[in-house]
Amino acid sequence: MSENVSTATHPAPLLQDTFTVGSRTFSSRLLVGTGKYKDMSETGEAIAASAAEIVTVAIRRTNIGQNSDEPNLLDVISPDKYTILPNTAGCFDAETAIRTCKLARELLDGHNLVKLEVLGDEKTLYPNITETLKAAQVLVDDGFEVMVYSSDDPIVAQELESMGCVAIMPLGSLIGSGLGLLNRHTLSLIIENAKVPVLVDAGVGTASDAAIAMELGCDGVLMNSAIAHAQNPVMMAHAMKHAVWAGRAAFLAGRMPMRKMATASSPQTGYFFQ
Repeated sequence: MSENVSTATHPAPLLQDTFTVGSRTFSSRLLVGTGKYKDMSETGEAIAASAAEIVTVAIRRTNIGQNSDEPNLLDVISPDKYTILPNTAGCFDAETAIRTCKLARELLDGHNLVKLEVLGDEKTLYPNITETLKAAQVLVDDGFEVMVYSSDDPIVAQELESMGCVAIMPLGSLIGSGLGLLNRHTLSLIIENAKVPVLVDAGVGTASDAAIAMELGCDGVLMNSAIAHAQNPVMMAHAMKHAVWAGRAAFLAGRMPMRKMATASSPQTGYFFQ
């Protein structure tokens, strides 16, 4: 994690646990967005509380320098401290998504790590997989490192990985719904087969959702609404930081097997009184 830790509370395997996406390596496995906060001050406070190192920005909705007469998000979220992950939220076709990524690369001095998101409709915000595949191939061929928002289809995930995407980001449930992980089995299938990082993207509502995603074996979790729409976003950001850490620790530790019958925690022999 990016904050100070001690071996008394963080075992050695967690202190050495890193997360690699494309050509970049990180300590935090929590990725956060920048939208939906009441103001930029709250945005900055919540992101700092999350200890996230990757911060995603919707280029079509957020000013990072393209509008000189508006507040610049980069004044609050400094690229010197965070890895800015431009995303194509609001794009409904491959051409617009590709153009948005190229604009982000210009604004961020050649930055090539992007989150591709091509939506199917405004009601569900479900991914348009045909347009996503089309855009992903063009961006990969153009030298971008593409983290891609996708459905929870294991075959689609394999196709995106085979074309060179550096991370697969299946939804847990609909964007902004807060319904949690409604598809644990299909997520597990994607995780089992993937050779690149798999991150749950969309649907997380509270800390337990993030912990479950990590317990399943996800490499990370990306969220925005779950923090920004909380009654206390900064406190929720703290909760999410610890939930991702706890879920990852539980995954590395290996959970006990599930049993149909009770098994006593203490030995059934050697009682003091017979």
